[in-house]
This record gives sequence, C-alpha cells and structure tokens, in this order.
Amino acid sequence: MINDRADIAASAGADGVHLTTTSVTADVIRRTFGAKFLIGASTHSLLGARQAFRQGADFAVFGPVFHSASKTKYGPPLGVGQLKDAARELTPFPLIALGGISLGRVAECLLAGAAGVAGITLFSKPKDLAMTVEKIQDFA
Repeated sequence: MINDRADIAASAGADGVHLTTTSVTADVIRRTFGAKFLIGASTHSLLGARQAFRQGADFAVFGPVFHSASKTKYGPPLGVGQLKDAARELTPFPLIALGGISLGRVAECLLAGAAGVAGITLFSKPKDLAMTVEKIQDFA
C-alpha cells in the first residue's frame, strides 16, 4: 500500500492506498479505482471510523489508543474503551489499533476488538521483527 497517493499506488501496481485525514475521501477513491483497490483510512475518533466505513474504506487505523509522542498532534489518547466501543459498533469493519502499541499492549487491543495492531516502535528493530510477529500471532 502507498500512503495518501492513490494515483501513484494504482500506477505502481500497489494493492491500495492508506488515506490520511487530509486525503481525498474513500468514496472518491473507490469510485475512481474500483472495488478491488484496497483502501485504509487513518481515523482519530469513532466519528472518523464511522465515516471511513460509510465511505467504503476496507479498514481503518484507529488511534492513538495510548500515548505516543509521534501522535500528539491528533489529540489525547483515545484509550482501549473507545477502541472497544468503535469495534463493537462497526463490526465487521476492521479497526487496526495504533499509537503507543507495545508488545505488552497487543493482547489488550485485540481483546477490545481490534483486528490488528500497527506501530512504528513496535516493528522498528529488524533483529526482533520475527519474534515480535510470532508473539503477536500467539495473541490472535
């Protein structure tokens, strides 16, 4: 997937695009690139996740769930409670938890209804990547 630029994603043969909060909306991307083009959307509230779902995104990244220095511009952490509420309301629409996700918090996010987790720090050490992924799979 390519971040933000559906035109580049399509011309490069990528599977899809990950939309930011300032990108063209998912419904426009869907009409332009078709049903098989994968669309993910960054969301920072239940309202944003609802919009992504209604506009035809395939999934939403939801957060920040926990404090994350790189996500402070999106507001305070939403918390696991809001993740759980959003996942419950939008099921089967997949939400990917983001923001302050450590290995110790993966199970908590999955139990709250997240379809998966994303993170910069969580996946930043190449030598630990296989072990990290293995542990996450154990939680699923």
